[in-house]
Amino acid sequence: MKLEQLKTKKALVAALVALALALGILAWKSAGNSKDKEEDASKPKTATVTRGSLRQVVESTGRVVPDQEIEIKCKASGEVIKLPVDVSDTVKEGALLVQIDPEEEERSVKRAEAALAASMARLEQARHSARAAQTNLAAARLRTRAALESAATRMKEAEAALARARSLEKSGMASAEELEGAETGMAEALAKHKDARAAVDELSAQEMEAKVKEQQVVIAEAQVSSDTLSLEDARQRLEDTTVTSPIAGVVAERNVEPGQIIASGINNVGGGTSVMKLADLSRVFVLASVDESDIGAVLTGQDVAVMVDSYPDAVFPGKVVRVATKGVNTSNVVTFEVKVEVGGGKKALLKPEMTATVEILVADKKDLLQVPVGAVSRGKHGQSVTVAGKDGEEERRTVRTGITDGEMIEIQSGLAEGETVKIETASGQGQWQSAQNKAGDKARQDHVRMGAMGGGGPRR
Repeated sequence: MKLEQLKTKKALVAALVALALALGILAWKSAGNSKDKEEDASKPKTATVTRGSLRQVVESTGRVVPDQEIEIKCKASGEVIKLPVDVSDTVKEGALLVQIDPEEEERSVKRAEAALAASMARLEQARHSARAAQTNLAAARLRTRAALESAATRMKEAEAALARARSLEKSGMASAEELEGAETGMAEALAKHKDARAAVDELSAQEMEAKVKEQQVVIAEAQVSSDTLSLEDARQRLEDTTVTSPIAGVVAERNVEPGQIIASGINNVGGGTSVMKLADLSRVFVLASVDESDIGAVLTGQDVAVMVDSYPDAVFPGKVVRVATKGVNTSNVVTFEVKVEVGGGKKALLKPEMTATVEILVADKKDLLQVPVGAVSRGKHGQSVTVAGKDGEEERRTVRTGITDGEMIEIQSGLAEGETVKIETASGQGQWQSAQNKAGDKARQDHVRMGAMGGGGPRR
């Protein structure tokens, strides 16, 4: 029993010694690695000035929109009896979209046709009355003129007969009875002449009656014109019960069902019922929001790469077709809308309201000098780099820079190919640090914009 206890104690001591030895070796290796890391950290990083190509892009997010998106509303009100299309259906221009029950409008057309027929009959009647009045007036003028001429002639004859009778009576050649007969004839002739003159005066009343008949014709013609317009309106309302597609496109929304009562988009103060929306996808665009710090480099005609989360391996080519003149201030972040037209055969994969990431190629230069952005610092006197000599000496040199892709930056003057520069990212003054800060700000702005649109964060 004592022998077994002794063996157990020896085994325990051996295990403790082995564990202490292992811990010592591990501590020694850790100290060595830490020392190596400190030496690596203290050693300055450098880069060589190289010559190559550089592309500068402006990244942003936006949404996919069709060439046209038309909201369909009916001019007529009533019950939907036909609705042959559904969401995502392709329709041709002029195709039937909605049919409203036309029964009431058909009755309106028949009433308008009857009213027009009645007014046309009244017009024809008024024209006949006017023509008859003109004919009667012309005949009356002839009769009165003839009667007046006849009365004037008879009066002259009676005057002559009376003058002869008076002369003969003075000479004793005519009796008193003959003189009285001549005076009576003169009185009768004078009365006839007065009657003829009165008939002439009565013609003015007939002329006024004829003018009234002519005015009745004008009124009847106006009524016919009014009833004609009413019939045209009724026929138009009947035609409005059939709604056809104004464009060739795709049904993006359908908001009604067969049997539903819809309100007119013209007569309803609320704007009427929105039946559906059509999207013309013959051309596809992306409306991107570009930060004001980047908008100065964006121009129409620039190439664009468009990406969407739905097709992560696809890049859709595009071009900038419009840059907004006025920006939009949202939460003190100013952005400008840039319209990009998507090209290529795969653009049909894009659907309206998809969230898209765009990369606008604002510069593409070849055969230029470049260094990492962390090598360039910005100070009061401009931009500068630290050039490392072969003998360990350093020289602070002012440079002029150009475009950057966020990792490398163009050197337009101040350095030569093959020279070595120090990377000064640790100082926090390099342009790469500024670019990182700007990227962070842009990401936050994109997050705000995407949150407002109900989408996810920007694609990177």
